[in-house]
Amino acid sequence: MPDDLIGRIEDTPLAAALGERYLAYALSTIMSRSLPDLRDGLKPVHRRLIYAMHQLHLDPASGFKKCARVVGDVIGKFHPHGDVAVYEALVRLAQDFAARYPLIEGQGNFGNIDGDNAAAMRYTESRLTMVAQALLAGIDEDAVDFRPTYDGEEQEPVVLPASFPNLLANGASGIAVGMASSIPPHNAAEICACALHLIRHPEATASDLLALMPGPDFPTGGVLIEDRETILAAYESGRGSLRLRANWRVETGKNGTWRIVVDEIPYQVAKAKLIEQIAALMEARKLPLLADIRDESTETVRLVLEPRARSVDPAMLMETLFRASPLEIRVSLNMNVLDASRTPRVMGLVALLRAWLDHRHEVLERRSRHRLAAILRRLEILDGYLAVYLNLDEVIRIIREEDEPKAALRARFTLSEAQAEAILNMRLRALRRLEEMEIRKEHKALAKERKELEALLADQARRWARIGAEIEATRAAFAAGPLGARRTRIKAAPASLALPEEGLVEREPITVILSEKGWLRAVRGHLDEDAELKFKEGDKLRQMLLCETTDRLALFATNGRVFTLRAADLPRGRGDGQPVRLLAELSNEDDVVALFVWHEGLRYLVASSTGRGFVVRAEDLLAEKRTGKQLLHLKPGEEAARIVPAEGDHVAVIGESRKLLVFPLEQVPEMARGAGVALQKYRDGGLADLKVFRLAEGLSWRLGGKTRTETALKDWLGARGQAGRLPPAGFPRSGRFE
Repeated sequence: MPDDLIGRIEDTPLAAALGERYLAYALSTIMSRSLPDLRDGLKPVHRRLIYAMHQLHLDPASGFKKCARVVGDVIGKFHPHGDVAVYEALVRLAQDFAARYPLIEGQGNFGNIDGDNAAAMRYTESRLTMVAQALLAGIDEDAVDFRPTYDGEEQEPVVLPASFPNLLANGASGIAVGMASSIPPHNAAEICACALHLIRHPEATASDLLALMPGPDFPTGGVLIEDRETILAAYESGRGSLRLRANWRVETGKNGTWRIVVDEIPYQVAKAKLIEQIAALMEARKLPLLADIRDESTETVRLVLEPRARSVDPAMLMETLFRASPLEIRVSLNMNVLDASRTPRVMGLVALLRAWLDHRHEVLERRSRHRLAAILRRLEILDGYLAVYLNLDEVIRIIREEDEPKAALRARFTLSEAQAEAILNMRLRALRRLEEMEIRKEHKALAKERKELEALLADQARRWARIGAEIEATRAAFAAGPLGARRTRIKAAPASLALPEEGLVEREPITVILSEKGWLRAVRGHLDEDAELKFKEGDKLRQMLLCETTDRLALFATNGRVFTLRAADLPRGRGDGQPVRLLAELSNEDDVVALFVWHEGLRYLVASSTGRGFVVRAEDLLAEKRTGKQLLHLKPGEEAARIVPAEGDHVAVIGESRKLLVFPLEQVPEMARGAGVALQKYRDGGLADLKVFRLAEGLSWRLGGKTRTETALKDWLGARGQAGRLPPAGFPRSGRFE
């Protein structure tokens, strides 16, 4: 470093410095860690693993080597990262339940589908598979570019030649800065068929290719339940989401009994964790149709599901499991990859396959030129040898007598530098007549190969025919055997099966308890009104609601918002429960107006503290989100005051001024949300209470533990919005009907 730069400090804006460094980090993550290259389908760590094993000569015909040796070479020469991360990448490439076509063959404990980890790298051994060999084919024939490693002491390939369509066959996933990639695995024979179709029909569309490759093919099988249009849209755009289910069948037993056997689970779902989740759902009584789950797996998956009763519909039981557990998952398809220029792009199926074919075309050209150059060098040497055999005595004399035999040979026979050097290095035994015949035979064969290579490089059609033949050979190699057959079945999306609430939750009576300070809990069974309940110090009972676990509850708050709760989801046990604010998004100023059981098909009358209101259908009260739904629009200083079932033909409204008004319910409009209309006019105060009733049955209220009914209501009948008059004698001083 120059002396004038030592100790020099330059001021840089913090935003500019952070932006520059974060951009460098983001680019490093995208290009050197997380996104696969579309040409070989590998991330840098996987490519370095395979190349390091290639340098160690761990081909399929060789013996195994300790994984610790492989990982050591990778992190020492190519990949300066932690050994744990590199070993995990190696293990994944060897797991037949994680990779559709494993690139590494493992010996030892490499984990299992239960989710158990592999043994330590000092115990396991590995070598490359035939698939990895196909990815490396031509690596030593100038098929791809090389670059210096991180320390400049070695060279590593920028990309592998990849005669095997690894990106689609094994898939890839990764998360970078601001982007991600998720490509599911596919069947190699089907991919090759698509590639051949593209070579013969360059204008083919994704729809054409879908006839040859109907969708992903996962190593663990399963059933893809999507229609053709959904899969086609995902392949055309490069983005989509596909549903994958476990494969199941019904086994019948004695006396009409039966059970369900799951023999294939979704991709990347750990079997042991899956069983734990289903067991937890059973413990929480959210799978009432399921009695038991057993794992009878050996080398193949076998999960046995016992129904609660033989009368249970198997399809209904499985539907509850699909909705509640990872027996059904969504597989993301996001074909975000690095293209040939190392630029991140989301590509459709056609563009992806064409890019791989272009890479194969470039590899073929480079290998052909490399081979042609080697043939020309060898032919040059052979021409020199043939010149020797025609003038052996003169060559021997020059070598014996001349001080500079190389120069003399070149001058006497018009030889090149390489030819003269080769002649001088020739062994005496090579001067036999038989050796001359071998050289002429080799010269003839190389001359023929040179002619073929020159014709190949001069004709693009020949090159594509050669690529097609290579792909056809790859397809033939992977169309047969255990790796060839398609494992994932594809079915159209099934018709939506309506599940009753009791199909998801065990039906049992519970009592919901709401305290004055807003704590909510549920206890098993229906309690009496005089049941002894415990609360936090200074708290007491506000409301006790009898219901069942399959019920939906509606909570209406003073801020005019309505929330939907599931009774089965409420905290249960001997504790104090949870604050309502954890179940519904309420501020400290908000309070609960009413908590009631929601009933489909009913209507409700909702009103504010100023006496405005409207009728709302029960369906418009549903709001599953924690933020709820703004039902009643309020003015400043106004609060939501009442919500009552609209079961009747008249409304009775009483204000804080103790004026009672009765009017027909039909005068109140039905709305989904809004501010409502004036129900009663007030000079002072606001709404005290309201009630919907049948005029013929009279208006009832409770007083002193007894119920009184007034049928002579002529004096209080009027129109909506009037002030009303004082209530009948004996009406509660509280101004409440209940």
